This record gives sequence, C-alpha cells and structure tokens, in this order.
Amino acid sequence: QVRLTESGGGLVQAGGSLRLSCTTSGGTGRLYTMGWFRQAPGKEREFVAVIGRDFERTHYAESVKGRFTISRENAKNTVYLQMNSLKSEDTAVYYCATDTGVFTAWPPKTPRQYEYWGQGTLVTVSS
Repeated sequence: QVRLTESGGGLVQAGGSLRLSCTTSGGTGRLYTMGWFRQAPGKEREFVAVIGRDFERTHYAESVKGRFTISRENAKNTVYLQMNSLKSEDTAVYYCATDTGVFTAWPPKTPRQYEYWGQGTLVTVSS
C-alpha cells in the first residue's frame, strides 16, 4: 500500500511563490511516476504536472508552464512542485498521485490513470 502525504500549501499573494512537497511511504521501494493535480471549488480535478521515474521526463499543463517546476528527490521519497508567479486562478486543493503500474502512454494526464492519491493541500492566492 502506497501512502502519499502533501504539505506546503497556504495563503500567498498574487505574484508570490510556494513549494509543495509530496512524500511517499509504503510500496515496494521502486521509483514511481508522480503527478500533481488540482481541484478548484466547483471544478473538475485537473492535471498540473508529472515527472517520470527517470528525471528526464516531465510534462506540464499549459496553464502552469514556465511558472511551475516539478522535481524529485528519490533519497527522500519526495516530489516537489515549485510554484512561482502565482495567480488567483491557481487557487485550488493540490493533490499528488502515483500508480505502481507501468504507464503505457506519456504523459499520463488523467486522474483515472493514477491509483494512489494524497489527501490534498490547499493553496489560496489572493489578488
């Protein structure tokens, strides 16, 4: 059983920055592809970014490209989402997700492709 724990959310002014963390526990010790999603009130959960098991593969939603950076520190079983130049429309609950299987298509951008989810961390951007 893989468990994911997010942290780092909070209240920030527009133009500011936050760094989210997602720590993985349980599982087999293998490296997994890790994704970040977000869900704003009244909206569907949407893809934000994903990083492959190897460090070279990343993919971003167009809405965050150039402002957000996903990275991982495998020794700490942690994935990060550095968010810069935040906008009010970035306000949402942010979730990290993973799956222990092999993704057959890249990038995996739909929530149903992921089996395990964290509890979410709230990011509020004030304008």
